[in-house]
Amino acid sequence: MENILVTGATGQIGSELTVELRKKYDSEKVIAAGHKRKPSEKLLSTGPFEYVDVTQKDSIEKVVREYNIDTIYHLAAILSAVGEQNPQLAFNVNILGDYNVLEVGRKYKLERIIIPSSIAVFGPETPKDNTPNETVLRPTTMYGITKVTGELLGNYYFYKYGLDVRGVRFPGIISSETLPGGGTTDYAVEIYYEAIKHKRYTCFVREDTVLPMMYMPDAIKALITLAEADISRLKHHCDFNVGAMSFSAGELAESIRKHIPEFVCEYKPDYRQKIADSWPRSIDDSAAREEWGWKPDYDLEAMTEDMLNKLSKKLK
Repeated sequence: MENILVTGATGQIGSELTVELRKKYDSEKVIAAGHKRKPSEKLLSTGPFEYVDVTQKDSIEKVVREYNIDTIYHLAAILSAVGEQNPQLAFNVNILGDYNVLEVGRKYKLERIIIPSSIAVFGPETPKDNTPNETVLRPTTMYGITKVTGELLGNYYFYKYGLDVRGVRFPGIISSETLPGGGTTDYAVEIYYEAIKHKRYTCFVREDTVLPMMYMPDAIKALITLAEADISRLKHHCDFNVGAMSFSAGELAESIRKHIPEFVCEYKPDYRQKIADSWPRSIDDSAAREEWGWKPDYDLEAMTEDMLNKLSKKLK
């Protein structure tokens, strides 16, 4: 990997992934790409930035040619909650965007493409606990449908054209650096901000809602580790389950109260509860552990301590 393009670089994962890649590789050869959201000063000051509309293949192709790109981390996507409000936009950005990136990869014979998937590929008929890597994929959200399509497209391009496409199924991602962007698990980030600022939070899922989650440093680690893995070890390609921890909204609130005893959390479920109920409570990530050595660093208590420490300094 010599010249890397990160689409969706102004988003929650993309913004932090880009910075980490610039630390690891030549910062001038890691190109951040965004569309409508204004890039942060850190993103602009640490390396090149380009505006790219992934629904337009020419827009991707122009940057790939200009910077001689050989690797794409394709993170541009419309997330679950926003996707249910505007399913047509989610279809266009997520499915057409994936297709365009893969077509550019095929045309220019790129070395590697990383396209993250999500636990949203699962649905009500999927086993809820210790969800297997190979199982029923019948999601009930447009976001989930687009992510299943992305996995299938990636596998198709791997076997049909020999394009090295890889991906992980992310659980909910929690970050101290970037605000969430319209996902069903946004409550797990918002709760920390509100606990520090106001000592109270109104959660949009039930107290007993259990979902798989991951702290951002582990999410970045998963993407880079998979991208660098020896392909000869991989039996899967675009659909690796990756896990870190599972907890209920109530357990999350309790972990915060250990540090902020006066914190109060109320629960008023909205339309996102139905989405959360269709997803697993925990997942089996043994394939990722066996094929490329996946192992998370953070559990709930370690994450909460780190989140509160970092946000307390940030929000002063």
